[in-house]
Amino acid sequence: MNIEEILEALRKDEGWSAFVYDDSLGYKTIGYGFLVDEKKSGGIPKEVGEFWLRYNVDGVINNLRRNLKNFADMPEDIQHALVNMAYQMGTTGLLSFKKMLAAIEAKNYELAAHEALDSRWATQTPNRAQRIANMIRYAG
Repeated sequence: MNIEEILEALRKDEGWSAFVYDDSLGYKTIGYGFLVDEKKSGGIPKEVGEFWLRYNVDGVINNLRRNLKNFADMPEDIQHALVNMAYQMGTTGLLSFKKMLAAIEAKNYELAAHEALDSRWATQTPNRAQRIANMIRYAG
């Protein structure tokens, strides 16, 4: 059996969509006809979720390395905090925290934590923000 031929036929028959769409029966679907509709017990397997998580984290880390000149030299807790924040709000969102990033650059982690918490992000996700701010505060 030629798996590549089967895959090619399925790609052609199913078509690709990076976004959720309603299939011909009205069920939520994504990718190459992958059913994700709860009404039909659809969803993504955890292995796919783990792959997506790792894929996204790799992209976030690469973006931070490109956009923050000393990212690789920052304490590991700071790197973890920044990756977490960028994962949640995107690299562009993280880069808007100019005062926090300047405080990190100056190694003033107490001020950086304060600046992280002085944000709409902290009011939207207070538990996460507090945990991340503590990672920053006690880094080093």
